[in-house]
Amino acid sequence: MTDIKEIGFMCTINDQGIIVNESSIDKIDSKYKKAIDYVLESILKSFSSKIHSIYVRGSLPRGLGIKGVSDLDLLVVTQTPLNNKELLELQELENNGVHHFPFINGLEIGLYPLEDVVKTSHFHIIPFMIKTFSVCLYGDNLQTLLPEFKADEKLANEHIVNIASQLQQAKDDLIGNNDEEDIKGCCTWIMKIIIRCGLALVLMKENTYTRDLYPAYNLFSKHFPEKQEEMKSAINYAINPSVNNKEILSFLRSFGEWIVNQSDDWLEDYNPQRLKQLPL
Repeated sequence: MTDIKEIGFMCTINDQGIIVNESSIDKIDSKYKKAIDYVLESILKSFSSKIHSIYVRGSLPRGLGIKGVSDLDLLVVTQTPLNNKELLELQELENNGVHHFPFINGLEIGLYPLEDVVKTSHFHIIPFMIKTFSVCLYGDNLQTLLPEFKADEKLANEHIVNIASQLQQAKDDLIGNNDEEDIKGCCTWIMKIIIRCGLALVLMKENTYTRDLYPAYNLFSKHFPEKQEEMKSAINYAINPSVNNKEILSFLRSFGEWIVNQSDDWLEDYNPQRLKQLPL
């Protein structure tokens, strides 16, 4: 069992309230650079004509990679869609990448059309991630073209507006499910969503943001001390996912429903129309 580690960081906010991107190629540990170079070379060897730019996001470009815990997350902006054969090749690369580099917990390669990334009339999570949590590895860097982002209701809404449907999806996936790996995957997925939703509920009061679980839990607990233990359980489920679907469902029906009720109150105040993305 993995212990809950008091690690992670809060974003730096400048004098204008803008979230500062503190990622850098120079902060990436050399062993992770080898993994990144391997995956980057594999992608470009097969699909370079369809790629606009590639970014690495998360803990690695912030110099916070942890052996066996950190994922290698790439955001790939495409000029033209990949065909089915190419998508299968990419999936195989994702599966094989972890075997080549066992110190990486997982490899995730997300594909995003260029035309969608550069749409900036409303908040979207991928332009936000490219602007504030990523480093460009290849191609024309879009970061200078994207707007600045703040720890405001537009960002908070991203983690709040879909929480009810996401919880329902998790419940539907867990009921009657006997596949232990599938249950564990669902458990980790929904618990991270719950933790980040909890952060979003207090984000504007604190004027800060994080992608890391422990500081998110810490800030939530500051404002909801009576729910601290439940949120701590969510962190434990996220890093030590259960295979007991009934146990997870019980948690989702109790603490999960409380989160949904709090989210409904927030939406009444900041997004009564329940818009999926708020205008920038």
